[in-house]
Amino acid sequence: MRITAFFAFMAISTASYATCWDEAAGYFNIDPRLLNAIAQVESGMKADAYNSNNNGSYDVGLMQINSSHFSRLKKLGVDEYVLVNDPCISVLVGASILSEMIGQYGYTWEVVGAYNAGMGEKRHDLRMKYAYRVWQRYQKLKER
Repeated sequence: MRITAFFAFMAISTASYATCWDEAAGYFNIDPRLLNAIAQVESGMKADAYNSNNNGSYDVGLMQINSSHFSRLKKLGVDEYVLVNDPCISVLVGASILSEMIGQYGYTWEVVGAYNAGMGEKRHDLRMKYAYRVWQRYQKLKER
């Protein structure tokens, strides 16, 4: 993750909710409507969403940040409480995670699916199912 993003974004995290999408998207060069569509699918736009996973990890907040990221986020002053109580930080962290994956694998729908399902070989069908759900929401947002 680009550490400077956290400090810059934390300074504006009290800005309007709509600005969160645009700021995170602009910084990481991701369509804000895509980030919004991911949040719709991940949490139903609920900032306090919490979900347990079969592998023992769990996801929190608007962008459903997985607990596997917590140790490195803690070094940046971002913990579970912040992710649940500051939706703008959740959007920033989600955008950062997606940006890292785009940097590794390219800007594709499969990578969007990997935001939820990971890049493991056996998870291709899960990635594509998730990506399709996000794509549907994304198309609706583009129509507005």
